[in-house]
Amino acid sequence: MTLTGKTLAEDAELAKKYAKKIDIVELRVDCLDEDEQLYVRRFPAMVPQPVILTIRRDVDGGKFIGSEFSRTTLFGNALAFAKQDKSKNFAYVDFEEDFHISGIQDAAMAFNVRIIRSFHNMTGPVSNLRERALSMMKTGYEIPKIAFMPDSLSDVTNMFAEGQQMEQDHIFVAMGNLGLPSRILSAKANSYLTFVSPEETISNVGGIGHITPNIINDLYRFRSIDEQTDIFGIIGWPLLKTNSPEIHNQGYIGHGMNAVYVPIRAPQVPDALNFCNQVGVKGLSVTVPHKEDIMYYLSDISPEAKTIGAVNTIVRKGNSWAGYNTDAYGFQRSLEEFLETTKLKKQKVAIIGAGGAARAIAYVIKQMGGKACVFNRTLASAKELAEKYGFDYSDLSPKCLDKLNTYSGLIIQTTSVGMNSDGNSTPETDPIYFYNFKGTEIVYDIVYTPAVTPVMKRAAQAGCRTCNGLKMLQYQGYKQFKYFTGEDYENVKSE
Repeated sequence: MTLTGKTLAEDAELAKKYAKKIDIVELRVDCLDEDEQLYVRRFPAMVPQPVILTIRRDVDGGKFIGSEFSRTTLFGNALAFAKQDKSKNFAYVDFEEDFHISGIQDAAMAFNVRIIRSFHNMTGPVSNLRERALSMMKTGYEIPKIAFMPDSLSDVTNMFAEGQQMEQDHIFVAMGNLGLPSRILSAKANSYLTFVSPEETISNVGGIGHITPNIINDLYRFRSIDEQTDIFGIIGWPLLKTNSPEIHNQGYIGHGMNAVYVPIRAPQVPDALNFCNQVGVKGLSVTVPHKEDIMYYLSDISPEAKTIGAVNTIVRKGNSWAGYNTDAYGFQRSLEEFLETTKLKKQKVAIIGAGGAARAIAYVIKQMGGKACVFNRTLASAKELAEKYGFDYSDLSPKCLDKLNTYSGLIIQTTSVGMNSDGNSTPETDPIYFYNFKGTEIVYDIVYTPAVTPVMKRAAQAGCRTCNGLKMLQYQGYKQFKYFTGEDYENVKSE
């Protein structure tokens, strides 16, 4: 756990608070107040964990802006006067690749302080990780560390490929949002350790992709991930937030399975599949914008998914992938609970959007007997989906008000518009901002973050019944779980 507090006391308190969640702490001396930096030698005796001594320069993503002489002096003072009780000495020291002060290095080795030899690229990837890591090991005692900012998921895939070839202790980290799998699945890259930050100070390391000790332990069960762990995940872009890991990982815990489910952010489907092949992912949830594009890469697609024209679940079958659609099941089950009926006879339905989720929803509305109109900003997409089921269609703009009024009995919002908003209606957060609710409409929004979306908020204020997409997410996730594991999600083994 990286400690970036301003005082040693603050850092020590956090180290003790998270003691059961972490194995090692990294003291970032560069983040301490200047007067506190003079007393870092005391820190190992203040905490229960082994400590990494790090004084990170600003060029490497740190906050130290003084001279190299000053930094060398700080290293020397921190490593001097070794105690006989090794737990009161620093266990590791992080020296950059270009930092070679023989006296300091010799002192570290003499006091059994293991050297982490690091290289950071804060703006781009490092392609030849294994070659570079081996060249950084001037003695067999050092642990090479390479942290980089990937340009694409392919850079993260390469990190796993190169890490799996390393026999020596090493630390490989892909930073940023794209690099999240490199932290959770560091064991799959044979990495010596991974880094987290306490919730209280995680904003101090913003942008490099740290998560908290609670998340990596409680949500992803980091300590239990090993060679036998089955890996599943979700692909999408930008995939800034998803509740799917909570659903699936809780299911694995309930069923006593050695499995983990992780977010995999990928702008391109081929990059995602290459990553899965490298790491050994066995099944994926598929979200926007890939639900239609993914079909091109599948060797087998279920009849229902073919009819819908979108896939949100893929499962590895040997060396290929099979695709399914659980959105339809999740939507229908949640809609029936919300409406307390299984039929939509004579119900006029407005389907907002024409993407992958809308395809599954249109399929369900047809199955339930509803009469719908598909509204979409791109009229050709609305027309293509609507004609498949004999529905009406329209562009989505203030010009569609008359038609929207006609089909406003049940309004189903299927786009990502409004996701992660503050709940207030604007043209950017509310796809039908121009529509004035009468209070008789029923509104179902598949977005679930926030729990009350801008369009739901306006509808509720007018007296409408509203529902978000959380139940849909849960039910489609349960169906995915069955495809992934062969087990019924809700049939949890008793303790």
